[in-house]
Amino acid sequence: MVALQMGQVVEAERLAAEVLKANRTDVGAASILARALMAQRRNEEAIAPLERATRRVEDPGLETLLSAALGGAGRRSEAIDLLRRTIARRPPFLPAFQELAGQLAAAGRFDEAVAVIDSALALAPASLELQLLLAQILPHRNERGRAREILEKLRTVAPGHPDILAALARVLLLDGEYAAAADLYRQVLAQRPDDPLTRTSFSACLLEMGDRAAGEANLRLALRGRPQMIGRTASALAMASHGRFFFRPSAVAKFLS
Repeated sequence: MVALQMGQVVEAERLAAEVLKANRTDVGAASILARALMAQRRNEEAIAPLERATRRVEDPGLETLLSAALGGAGRRSEAIDLLRRTIARRPPFLPAFQELAGQLAAAGRFDEAVAVIDSALALAPASLELQLLLAQILPHRNERGRAREILEKLRTVAPGHPDILAALARVLLLDGEYAAAADLYRQVLAQRPDDPLTRTSFSACLLEMGDRAAGEANLRLALRGRPQMIGRTASALAMASHGRFFFRPSAVAKFLS
């Protein structure tokens, strides 16, 4: 667990696998192995040890982790079915509600996702995580005003919280308040300079404000060493009123290299 907490996922995978070789019923080792595999985007490989573990013990945490692995492996319907069973357990396990709402939102089922969060908030109305997730989903239902109200309140409770700042910045960006959004994204990047998604959104603000040089420079930073970001960076560049459009992804990659 220490190796996993320190970000040494390969070492955590090795140690957990060794424990499981000696004792295949070690649920803790199965959980650590799965988390290490998922951190390496090897969700499909994480499913089997978690399925074995959930057959041995009835644990909502393991079920939620298994659901995350299933969703990450493209088996979202199975993940949602499992999570619906998990949230029916008592006492309630709030991370399962969060995971279910996230899976539903990822499937574009935003009304269902909001309903799940509302049911969880009825059980834990003070949960910052649930309120934040709700505010992140609401813009997809064109309820930016409600999302903004929630996020402004959360900001007073947890000033400087990067996820709250990023979510609020997203709402401001959608509302066309580019300077205010850019200021919040700067605060997030001060805490997370290597966050490519935040940097891409920050770039979009800069481009909309007419600062093409800074916007494109930040897109280059977001893309550097991350070929999987080509779609997002190209979209940010093309959709901005002061951006650029390229017909081929290779042309975008060359421009931003």
